Amino acid sequence: MASTKLPAFSTGSPTPSPPATRRVGTHNGSFHCDEALGCFMIRLTDKYSNAEIVRTRDPQVLEGLDAVLDVGGVYDPLRDRYDHHQKGFQEVFGHGFSTKLSSAGLVYKHFGKEIIAKELQVDEGHPDVHRLFLAIYKSFMEAIDAVDNGINQYETDKPPRYVNNTHLSSRVGRLNLDWTDPDQSSEKENAAFQRAMALAGSEFLDSLRFHAKSWLPARSIVLECLSARWDIDPSGEIMVLNRFCPWKLHLFELEEELKSDPPVKYVLYQDERSKQWRVQAVAVSPDSFESRKALASQWRGLRDEELSKETGIPGCVFVHMSGFIGGNQSYEGALAMARASLKL
Repeated sequence: MASTKLPAFSTGSPTPSPPATRRVGTHNGSFHCDEALGCFMIRLTDKYSNAEIVRTRDPQVLEGLDAVLDVGGVYDPLRDRYDHHQKGFQEVFGHGFSTKLSSAGLVYKHFGKEIIAKELQVDEGHPDVHRLFLAIYKSFMEAIDAVDNGINQYETDKPPRYVNNTHLSSRVGRLNLDWTDPDQSSEKENAAFQRAMALAGSEFLDSLRFHAKSWLPARSIVLECLSARWDIDPSGEIMVLNRFCPWKLHLFELEEELKSDPPVKYVLYQDERSKQWRVQAVAVSPDSFESRKALASQWRGLRDEELSKETGIPGCVFVHMSGFIGGNQSYEGALAMARASLKL
C-alpha cells in the first residue's frame, strides 16, 4: 500500500513545488471528517501518493491544483474535483445505496477499488476487491457521508434517547481549534487538520484490514457451510460451521443474495474452549433478539442430566431460558437437539 506519511500543508498561495509533486486542495477554517478522510485516502493512490495538501478557499489557487476536495463547488471526476455542496448535487454510491455522498464518499467511489486492490495485492478486477468495496462502504463510509450531509439514522421526529458524540465524525470535529485558544493561526489549524487526517485515516485502514483479513475469510466459510446444509439434514434448515467464525451477518446477507429457501433455523459450531458443541437459533434479523425458531420451550432453563432426560438425547449441557442457544457434549448430540427442536 502507498505510504501513509502525512503531508506538508500550505495556506493561500503555496510555494513552488517540484513538478513531480502533485497538490490536493481542500478548504481552510473548520474541518470535518469527510475532507480529512478524503485527503488521507486520495494520498493512498498512485496518482496522488505523498501529494501536498493545500488548505485555502481562494478560487484562483484552487483552480491551479491537481485535485480539490470539499470546496470549489464542482464535481468533475475527469478533473479530480470532488465537492458536494453545490446546488443540484445528488451523487450517490450506487449498488443499492441511496445516501448522498460527501467528499470522502466521492474519493472512495472513484479510488476505493484501487486502494483495496493495493492492500490485497491483487488486480482491481479481482472479485474480492468488489466485495470489500461494497462491504466497507456499508460498514464504514456510508455513516461518514450521512453525518456530513445531516441525514438522520432513523426516520422519526422524536428526539434521540441519548447523545452519541463517540463516533468518528464527532471525534474528528473535536480536533478543531477551541474558540478559547488564543492561538488561532493557520499553522496551528493545519497541524490540527493533520491530526484529523491521521485519526480518520487510521480508522479507515483498520476497517479495510479487518475486512480483508477477517470479514472476507469468514464470508467464504459461511458460504461453503450454507451450500453444504442439505448434506447435514434433509430440511436444509440446519447449518454446521466447520470452523468457527463471525457468521451471523454473513448468513443473512448470503441468504438474501442466494435467495435461500428455507432459511436456516439453527447453526451448529464447536466451542473452542470447552470443545462442546453449540446449537444456536438464528435470529429473525441481524438486530433482533427474536429467533426464527427458538429451541423447544420445554427444554429451556434445564441442564445436564435433567435436560438429557427431557430431550431423550445423551450429553446435553444446557438450553438458555430464551431458547436462543443450547449445548451438547458431542456434535451428534447437538445435531440431534437441532433436528428434534425443528419438529417441536
